[in-house]
Amino acid sequence: MNTTPTGFTRLEHVTLIEDDDDFRTALAERMEVAGLKVAAHARAEAALAEIGVDYAGVVVSDLRMPVLDGRQVLTRLQTLDPALPVILITGHEDVADAVAAMREGAYDFVTKPFAFERLFESLNRALEKRALVLDNRRLTALAAAADVELPLLGESAAIRNLRATIAQIADARMDVLIEGETGTGKEAVARALHSGGRRRPHPFVAVNCGALPEGLIESELFGHEMGAFAGATRHRIGHVERAHNGSLFLDAVETMPMPAQVKLLRVLEEREIHPIGAHQPRHVDLRVLASASGDLQQAVAEGRVREDLYYRLNVVRLRVPPLRERREDIPLIFASLLARVPSRPQGDLPQITDAVRAHLMEHDWPGNIRELSHYAQRFALGLEQQTSTAQTDTGGLVERVARFEASILSDTLDATGGSITETMARLQIPRKTLYDKLKKYAIQPARYRT
Repeated sequence: MNTTPTGFTRLEHVTLIEDDDDFRTALAERMEVAGLKVAAHARAEAALAEIGVDYAGVVVSDLRMPVLDGRQVLTRLQTLDPALPVILITGHEDVADAVAAMREGAYDFVTKPFAFERLFESLNRALEKRALVLDNRRLTALAAAADVELPLLGESAAIRNLRATIAQIADARMDVLIEGETGTGKEAVARALHSGGRRRPHPFVAVNCGALPEGLIESELFGHEMGAFAGATRHRIGHVERAHNGSLFLDAVETMPMPAQVKLLRVLEEREIHPIGAHQPRHVDLRVLASASGDLQQAVAEGRVREDLYYRLNVVRLRVPPLRERREDIPLIFASLLARVPSRPQGDLPQITDAVRAHLMEHDWPGNIRELSHYAQRFALGLEQQTSTAQTDTGGLVERVARFEASILSDTLDATGGSITETMARLQIPRKTLYDKLKKYAIQPARYRT
C-alpha cells in the first residue's frame, strides 16, 4: 500500500488462491508483470491465515477447491470484513454457483478460459473500491481521534504549528488577533483558544461585526437600560456584557463602523462598558478575540480601522493558513465533511474517482473550507458526477460559454460564502447584472451561505 501525490491510497496487493499449480503460477506471473504484488496459495487455509481486518488488497479465488471451496472462502472473509472484494474463478459448469456467490457478496467472477485483460479490469476496479474503503476508515479514525475543530484537522506543518501556538496561549490573558482568508476557520481558532483555557466554563460570545444593525450597534454591543430611549421597554444586556468571565469573538472586525470602534477601544483599554441610560459604567472581565479576513494593517492605511484599535488588538497575532498552503490535509478534511452529510436516499456515497481526487488536490479552493464543505455536500448528493458529465466539450459556442459563465458564478459564490456584495466586487459587475445572471442560470446565493 502506498500514498499517491493526491494524498489517497493506491493498492497493489492481490491474494491468489488456486489449487492448480501450473495455472496458479502462470496467473501470478501475469499479475506481477501487470504491476501487482501477488501472494499465491494452493490452499485456502494458508491464505486466510495471512488476511486480517483492513487487508490492503483484494482476493482472487478458484470456486472449486478441496477442503474449503470458493464460496466457503467468501463466507469466512465476509465475516472478517464485509467490504473486502473477492473475485471468483469458475468453470462453465459452475456458473450458477458463481452467480449465487455474487448474491452472497462476491465482487465479481470470471469464467475459464478467460482473457487476462478481463480479470485485470475487474482487479483494478476492486482495488480502487478497497482503497476508498480503507481511506474512509483511516481518515474517519484520524478525525475521531483528533478531538479538534474541523478546520484544525491535519498534519501539515502549518496546521501543527497553529495548534501548538493555540495550546501555548490558550490560558493567557492577552487579546488575540486572528487573520485569515474567507472560509479558513477563524472562528474555530477562536473557539479552540476559549475551550483550551480557564474561561472554558463561561460564555463564548461571537459577534459578526458586519451584521450589526445600523442605528442599534451601541445597544447590541453594550446594552441599554429600560426607558433609555423610545421603545426600550426592558433592560437589555449587550454582547460584551454577556461575555463576562468568558471570551468575546469579534468576527470581521474591519467591518465595524467607526463610532463603534471608538467605544470598543474603551472596552479594550479599561475593560468596562457604559450601557445606554446607565448612570455609571460596569466592569467586565473578558478576553477579546478578533478576526480579520485580510491584512488589518492595510485596513488601517485605507482608513477603515482606527490605528489605536489595531495596535490594541494586535497583542498576539495568529494566521490561519488557506487550504492551498496545506494541501496534504485536504483528504482528511474532505472525509470528515462527508461524514457529516446526512445519509443519501440512494444509499452509499458515490465513488471517489481519480478525477475527484485530482480536483481535491489541484484546485486552489479560494473559499477554503467553506467551499470544500459545499463541494462535499454536492459530491454526497451525486451532483459533482453530473456536473463533470455536463461540462464536457459538447454543444455550440453559446452553450459552452453559458456553462462556463454559470461555473464562474457558482465558484465565486462558493468562495465568498454567498455574499452578493463581495461577488459583485470580484466579478466587477453591477448588482442588477449579477441578479439577472443568477436568475438566468437558476443559481440561488442562499445555498452557498453558512
